[in-house]
Amino acid sequence: MEKPLPMTDHEGEVRELTAEDFQSFGSPENVLPQELRETLTNYQRPADTSPRVVNLLLSRDIVECFQATGDGWQQRINSALRDWLRHHNPASLR
Repeated sequence: MEKPLPMTDHEGEVRELTAEDFQSFGSPENVLPQELRETLTNYQRPADTSPRVVNLLLSRDIVECFQATGDGWQQRINSALRDWLRHHNPASLR
């Protein structure tokens, strides 16, 4: 069996992991502390923050602008709408 590659380089950066790396990892039950395992097992997203999938028509320029910001662009649209709601009353638009 050949010696495994170090996980980090001389600067402390983690290298790209291989399939062999993942196979060599221990199971969470054997690696993580009990307290952390319990926290992860018992986590439930608060009901009022659960995302809901919807179809929404947005202008192309709006979508492209947010997509240009990279991963997480949909969450940033959600944050922008949440910010708008802090300053506006949607009922007044009717």
